[in-house]
Amino acid sequence: MAQINAPYGANTKKTIVGRGASSKGRACGRGHDGQNSRSGGGVRLGFEGGQMPLYRRVARRGFSNYPFKVTYEVVSLAKLNAAYEDGETVSVETLKEKGLVKGKDVQVKILNNGELTKKLTIEGIKVSATAAKAVENAGGLVK
Repeated sequence: MAQINAPYGANTKKTIVGRGASSKGRACGRGHDGQNSRSGGGVRLGFEGGQMPLYRRVARRGFSNYPFKVTYEVVSLAKLNAAYEDGETVSVETLKEKGLVKGKDVQVKILNNGELTKKLTIEGIKVSATAAKAVENAGGLVK
């Protein structure tokens, strides 16, 4: 039966600091002098030794609308043509059931990519102008 051993270097001794010259003695791996060598030493995040810190040097102006940005899941007419039967209704709920979109509060927009041959009713979804025209040409309805 083979003996299982830990690989070399896996089991190392705990480093004991500040117990004389034989251990990590004297400065204990902190360098010699200075604020960071002292107990309780160190500076706050962003402190640059009294120099004007970067977050105060860089100008911040204006307003960003990014947190309020609305993103849409894009669904093509070709995907609708493949997933739906003739005469069905396309809504966010049915798109989720068929696995075309995911997410809780998802916003959907239908774009005119591909061909639509089936008569579909689209409810409560944004549709591009060309996609709406394609749906109506196939005999469908956009509500």
